[in-house]
Amino acid sequence: MTLLSAKTLRDFVADLYRANGLPDGDAQLVAETLVTADLWGHSSHGVMRAPWYIDRLRSGVMRPVTQPRLLVDAGAISVLDAEDGVGQVIAVQAMQDAVRRAKAHGVGVVSVRNSNHHGALGYFTRMAAAKGCIGMLTTNGSPAMAPWGGRKKLVGNNPWSVAAPAGRHAPMMLDIANTVVARGKIFLARQKGQPIPGHWAIDEAGMATTDPVAALNGVIQPMAEHKGYAISVMMDVLSGVLSGSGILDEVSGPYQAERRSRCGHMFLALNIAAFGPEKVFTERMEQMVEQIKAVPRAPGCEEVFYPGEIEAQNEERHRREGLSLPQKTLADLAEVANQSDVPMPAGWPSTMR
Repeated sequence: MTLLSAKTLRDFVADLYRANGLPDGDAQLVAETLVTADLWGHSSHGVMRAPWYIDRLRSGVMRPVTQPRLLVDAGAISVLDAEDGVGQVIAVQAMQDAVRRAKAHGVGVVSVRNSNHHGALGYFTRMAAAKGCIGMLTTNGSPAMAPWGGRKKLVGNNPWSVAAPAGRHAPMMLDIANTVVARGKIFLARQKGQPIPGHWAIDEAGMATTDPVAALNGVIQPMAEHKGYAISVMMDVLSGVLSGSGILDEVSGPYQAERRSRCGHMFLALNIAAFGPEKVFTERMEQMVEQIKAVPRAPGCEEVFYPGEIEAQNEERHRREGLSLPQKTLADLAEVANQSDVPMPAGWPSTMR
């Protein structure tokens, strides 16, 4: 098994984006966000997605140069029209704006319309945590689940993330979709040629399935039954309705290369210092982590983790040892490189050249 270093993979993916029209800094940023997801152990949101995004650039539904238009500038609040720019680029700009407004007003809220898929949300909420804020991000997506009790896809999995600094520990971070599993994990199972658990999805006939292809053609189940469905609808209110972007089936996914995404986002930053001494917050977060990790363990559990800890441990290990990608992902990236006239990096698995 060939392991790739994070730097090799990041530089290669950045080259692919540059070859398809992204400015150098934006190409590096998008590559960094995707490789970070792989480092965290979330390959469903990693470089596997690069060929999808690049297909969208080539079809013209996503613009390679991201130039958002400011629609509302009202103290703690702003509204941006991404004008079909690159999702990761607009997400960084929006979170930076939210943090800036939070430092001035205690809270910063940035609503974004007409954007694109931006990968793992935790990358952007952790940006806020690194600046002494609690960060929150919501987004909507293409239909993945049916309204509870229905059989037709209409509601996106509409993920959301919250991150907070945790003192001497890695940031506490939640990053979840409202389906039983993110659709990207079903795509990853398809990439690997593996079955999925039977409770993840139903096929077009409404029957439980372990076939990832049938699942993608069918309906992904909401987490916690009706509760996950309701949360997902409300995330569409925050992300799509509030921003003036697409909602429900008006939103298209990153793998739909011929259709504008029209997804919307909401970025929230809370300046911790505006609520009280940062030192006290830090001490309480460290206490929280320690109490969580000290709880008596259930049989078979070797360690209790706080939210975000596993990702931090995975990142440290993968940066040290390297990354292993599915053969299908390696092949897809090699195909994009060939189409884009980008040379393959040294050390790339020879079978995929």
